[in-house]
Amino acid sequence: MYFTGGQKLGTESWPRQPVGGPPPPTSPGYGIYSQPQHHHQHSHLGPPLTHHQILSGQQPPQNLTNHTHNHNHSHTHTHHNPHYPSPPIQQHHVGINQGSPASAPLAQHWQQQLLKCEIIRQSRSPHHRARASAMASRTVAKSAIPITNPNPNPKPPPEEPLLSDSPPLANGNASHPSSTVAPIAEPPRPRSEATWTSLDMGGVGIKNLPSNSGLFSFNFLTNLYLNHNGLIAIPPEIAQLRNLELLDLSGNALTTLPPELGMLVSMKEFYLFDNQIMTIPPEFGTLHQLQTLGVEGNPLDTNLKNLITKDGTPALIAFLRDSCPVSAPPQNRAWIPLITPVEQEALPPSTETISVVCYNILCQRAATVRLYGYTPSWALAWDYRRELILSEILAHGADFICLQEVDVTSYEDFFLKHLSEAGYESVYWPKSRAKTMSNENERRFVDGLATFFRADKYQLIEKHLIEFSAVAMQREDFKKTEDMFNRVLGKDHIATACAFENRETGSRVLVANVHILWDPKFCDVKLVHVALMVEEVEKMAERFVKLPPRLWPEPETANGNVDSVDGIADSSFSSSSELSSPFPTTSSLPSSSLPPSSSSSSPPDSPSSKPSTRHQRPKPPTYTSASQIPLIFCGDFNSIPGSGVYEFLSTGTLRKDHPDFMGHVYGKYTGGAGSGPGSAGGNTDGLKSWLGLKSAYAAPAHGVHGAHSRAPQSLHQQQQPLPTSGTRTPGSTPAPGASNNLLSTPASTSLIHTSSSLLRSSTSSPSPELLPTTNYVSSFSGVLDYIWYSGSSLGVNAVLGQVDPVYMSKCVGFPNVHFPSDHICIMAEFRVKPPRETTSSSQDEHGHLPFS
Repeated sequence: MYFTGGQKLGTESWPRQPVGGPPPPTSPGYGIYSQPQHHHQHSHLGPPLTHHQILSGQQPPQNLTNHTHNHNHSHTHTHHNPHYPSPPIQQHHVGINQGSPASAPLAQHWQQQLLKCEIIRQSRSPHHRARASAMASRTVAKSAIPITNPNPNPKPPPEEPLLSDSPPLANGNASHPSSTVAPIAEPPRPRSEATWTSLDMGGVGIKNLPSNSGLFSFNFLTNLYLNHNGLIAIPPEIAQLRNLELLDLSGNALTTLPPELGMLVSMKEFYLFDNQIMTIPPEFGTLHQLQTLGVEGNPLDTNLKNLITKDGTPALIAFLRDSCPVSAPPQNRAWIPLITPVEQEALPPSTETISVVCYNILCQRAATVRLYGYTPSWALAWDYRRELILSEILAHGADFICLQEVDVTSYEDFFLKHLSEAGYESVYWPKSRAKTMSNENERRFVDGLATFFRADKYQLIEKHLIEFSAVAMQREDFKKTEDMFNRVLGKDHIATACAFENRETGSRVLVANVHILWDPKFCDVKLVHVALMVEEVEKMAERFVKLPPRLWPEPETANGNVDSVDGIADSSFSSSSELSSPFPTTSSLPSSSLPPSSSSSSPPDSPSSKPSTRHQRPKPPTYTSASQIPLIFCGDFNSIPGSGVYEFLSTGTLRKDHPDFMGHVYGKYTGGAGSGPGSAGGNTDGLKSWLGLKSAYAAPAHGVHGAHSRAPQSLHQQQQPLPTSGTRTPGSTPAPGASNNLLSTPASTSLIHTSSSLLRSSTSSPSPELLPTTNYVSSFSGVLDYIWYSGSSLGVNAVLGQVDPVYMSKCVGFPNVHFPSDHICIMAEFRVKPPRETTSSSQDEHGHLPFS
């Protein structure tokens, strides 16, 4: 029993129920419904509702039924679709699959959908919305005497973010970047030369929409109307219109929908009224911002129709999201060598290498459906994500693992246990607020920074906690600035720095780990935090260089005796920040559980590993300047390559009036209060540093030479996490596909050339990154994570390449089934350069070597 233009099909029918209640919610397309409709409507028992009555929610007269004839006299409308109306409240038809289920009373969200359906059914004429919008925007004569508000607008109070024991992440506020809140200032949307963002192609008789249509190049569109045409299919290329917020495909002859429509994650209103659609693709589960999915008038599957009728569009989207089939995993990430074959051949066999992993793992509290609405709820569960994270970082077998957003519970109950079993020791600190929290349960979910290192290869010499707010309070030039109290002190972000010495060679390295504030409204605070971290690491390097070389025990001798390594940690010193922390910060293994000491540059079958003769340890390097010590900075800097943070770290300088300071005053950094020759550092010209840092992923001058297809065995090769026993542990044989030296690839290993997008010019400043993105969510895609290194003492051998571009083109954002965090893991292998001979003429006034 269905209706076509008011004509009865079958032997019996029911009248359409009157729809009342409040007006529909605000949506991007309903501003144009402001004029009365101009269609000829013929009612059996009375006049129809006016457009004003519909939008104002007025009830019809008591003797009025909604069984109306809605004739369209436009010659362009050449077909008539049957409507599949909702049955009346007082009847219960069990065997009807196409109609809406009977319920008493109708839910408010379903009343609103029926209301919108009635309005759209009256919009059959060509370009109806465009004409109505033009009429509504006609210029109205202004009053001769302008009326103004005599009360001036009150000035908004300055933002003073306060710390709390429990950041309300679950409420979806701006405490963490998410699928709708980008971690940097949102760039302007692409626009055409015109100012229009809506396109009305409704009611003009379009029967075919080719895949090469120029319509799909209008990526600035936010509203697109293709209603009441003769379309029987929608091409997948419509997914290119990523900024669409309203799409109307009502009144066509569509039977199926392309799954690619699930890529339009900005969509809030999606109207499919009066088509022939029987099912909804599960890929629509990524449309997490969708407020209305108009399905009335379709022979939709009973289960789906019942769900949306009873619980609304969000419930249907959640069902589709959690029941969507798992997609195929991406191809392995390829290694990108950054050293030429000639340079590689010229390296001495004893060249020492350092491998580093940097990974923001997304803390438990932030991994919620509210923040990442496109991710299946089961894929956000910590028990699922932690196994993928652990599998990936263990498979790489890196010397150092720098993790961000590691909460106390995850560190103590999971990572500490499993990575200790793999031969790692660690340094961990939560954010500053954890020290003052009285609620133990809340304290255990405060995130922080964890740095793991191979205990068989490196000895921890010093560890240092950098609390930005505390360091800022100690600066004389900051105490006179109002901005420091209003903007800097309200943040509890931290950084950590650790000094290590190689057990075998005696070489030294400083490794810093940081997670910079994400909020784009505080890019000035990002600069201040990075500058404070750089200064603290500079001081640490100057302390480190004054320590004499350690006399390490000799390795295993020919008779099999092993010299003791006990007591090494007793001679190391700690910073004052470490002593003041009430939390356990360092995990150590018993000396009996440490694997035999080995150098990463010596494979198991090398002569140095054979016990036939006594190993002659090389003389440890001598460091005469702090700038000779290798430095590695890892972290989520929440700053893109064009930011002030990137410019400062890559060039070592930043002018005091840089736009990222936003006009705020921060002592000597901005040349404001407290600066001058007598102030700290004596620098009045902005930010300066002698570290000479470079980004490991910055494209070298000679370009990229190729990418190894042999990537370490990672979680992307299979859906199930890799067993721990199959991964490489320090001192053991590397797992298949994993190696200490990333360039020690057999000659038979095939190479794949890097895509042209990775071949960047070295002339641009600052240098662009090889990776197109390290943070991928529906609201943002770009590079935020970096591994910085001192170019005078380290060189880059290879870096872990990008995620499969084909996979990315079909993915809304991370986290998802295959990627457990909104960030991807980045990794680099470095070669250690021997310290250069120094003379008094080659050092600056502070005793530092110039960097190139």
